[in-house]
Amino acid sequence: MAETVSWRPRAADIPAQPGVYRFTDERARVLYVGKAKNLRSRLSNYFAPLSSLHERTRRMVLSATNVEWTIVGNDFEALQLEYTWIKEFDPPFNVQYKDDKSYPYLAITMGDDVPRVLVTRNRNLPNARYFGPYSRAWAIRDTVDVMLKAFPMRSCSQSVYKRAQQTGRPCLLGDIGKCAAPCVGRVTLEEHKSIALDFASFMAGNDSRMLKSIRERMARSAATQDYESAARYRDQIGAMETALAKNQIVLSDDVDADFFGIAHDELAAAVQQFVVRGGRIRGVRGWVVDKELDVDLGGLVESVLQNAYDDTSPPRDVLVPALPEDSTVLEEWLAQRRRLGARVRLRVAQRGEKAALAQTVETNAKNALLLYKSKRSGDFVARSQALADIQEALGMTEAPLRMECFDVSHLSGTNVVASMVVFEDGLPKKQHYRRFNIGETTDDTDSIYQVLKRRLAYLAAGSAVPDAAAAELLVGTNEEMQVDAVEPPAASAKFAYPPQLLLVDGGQPQVSAAQRALEESGVSGIQLAGIAKRLEEIWLPNSDFPVILPRNSDALFLIQRLRDEAHRFAIAHQRQRRSRDVSSVLVTVPGLGPARIKAILQHFGSVARLRTASVEEIIQVPGVGASTAAAIVEKLTRPDLG
Repeated sequence: MAETVSWRPRAADIPAQPGVYRFTDERARVLYVGKAKNLRSRLSNYFAPLSSLHERTRRMVLSATNVEWTIVGNDFEALQLEYTWIKEFDPPFNVQYKDDKSYPYLAITMGDDVPRVLVTRNRNLPNARYFGPYSRAWAIRDTVDVMLKAFPMRSCSQSVYKRAQQTGRPCLLGDIGKCAAPCVGRVTLEEHKSIALDFASFMAGNDSRMLKSIRERMARSAATQDYESAARYRDQIGAMETALAKNQIVLSDDVDADFFGIAHDELAAAVQQFVVRGGRIRGVRGWVVDKELDVDLGGLVESVLQNAYDDTSPPRDVLVPALPEDSTVLEEWLAQRRRLGARVRLRVAQRGEKAALAQTVETNAKNALLLYKSKRSGDFVARSQALADIQEALGMTEAPLRMECFDVSHLSGTNVVASMVVFEDGLPKKQHYRRFNIGETTDDTDSIYQVLKRRLAYLAAGSAVPDAAAAELLVGTNEEMQVDAVEPPAASAKFAYPPQLLLVDGGQPQVSAAQRALEESGVSGIQLAGIAKRLEEIWLPNSDFPVILPRNSDALFLIQRLRDEAHRFAIAHQRQRRSRDVSSVLVTVPGLGPARIKAILQHFGSVARLRTASVEEIIQVPGVGASTAAAIVEKLTRPDLG
């Protein structure tokens, strides 16, 4: 492979100033847009030896035929120009967004002579105030229906409003008290606009002030024996409290902020945005990001915020999982997006109620990413295409209807375990999962070799029952080879069913170890491959270069899910082993019974925290004295137990 591309510009020709660059192909199509504080330093990274580049970066550089740059005055101008070019050219190697324009908003058309409230997905209504976004249109319609009892403003279309004016009769909403009926003069246009302003103020978070004001009006009306008005205010208060009950109070009343959670892997990211106004969650938004190049969390945050506030105004506080490199420049850009021109603070929540909510948002993002990947691999058509693509990419004679994946997990070389997960027809077959305990091993490759030798023993000579050599390998391994709470392994014909594809988590070294075990077993007809985690490359035995599946392919998503499931299953078993090991050690401490051991483990929350705890920390557990705590520390810090 060549050191770099032939069209690389001379380093002396690239300015060492801030600017924006774009890579183009032979048809002058823009492939990627980026910004840099120092163009020469940044672009030199793309023209390093091709073998050292990230796979997707290498693919972009090889697809391009030219790079252009524009010098700007400062970092802020670079950010603005980068944003403009990305929106204009939609480069395929920049972060791609999905489902970010489909969320409903509540809008109040304050610019109209007779303001109207409506649920819309159109963000371009003139002089309208928007609230949201909301995840479900029916949910905000329910809220509007309740709010109209408290703020009876117009919600009808223009044609309905004109017809009521012409006939002198209001529509049904006017008759049932959900509209003040300005169309027939029941209230003046100024009075109706005041109702609309109160509605907007309430939705903006001033709900406590509004409730207090209406309660005072109700009390005054009752004091003057105006019971009809008092009853109307009472009903209004009830409607407002019903609407507030739909919005969970999460923070102080004066908090206006957007919380972003991002869960990402090598190929995709899921974003969740919680809109908090007046201390309440006013809207939730989520979308999926396709990653082409290797973007870190800070870079994702910058791109996500540019997309989120493309056509809307940010609040004064934006809380994110990580700060981008140019956070102050991004704050300046966000401040310009605010209608009031006030400062925007970009922060990471560290502690307290905001950190708790940020954790909730992140959890939602993780679930959204998992759901996105599950849907991709769970659809029948997508699964069929994925299996066909895997067959073609790996040069297999038949589609891999049964795939097995192996992963190794350990804690600093101790409690080494492995997992085997099975997918049939592209779906998990959990009753066929297996778990392995590994007594002695030198490294991950040796662990893979041992596990594959055990597993392949069942397939030796094409027999459903292990032969003598295989039986010798499995002596005393009832605990070492466990089933996921379904069936014993000894005579399982299903365990002897051969896979078409056998995957290991790792690159060429792990594949070589697995190949050695496969050759020694004498089993044939099984395709072997490894998946390298960082670059999502598929390695085949005796191959100098990996197989690269397309970034958005269903095949890669299916293999990813198989690898991730094997990793999850191995980690879960390893944690169980660690907890069981510590519990067995604590049993030997005089004065500790099952109840106190459970209380100790619950107090510290994890085995790792207990192992590093001091005597003073352990005696904080009810019922544990100084001598017992000292004995626990002595037991857990012995070298043979680390």
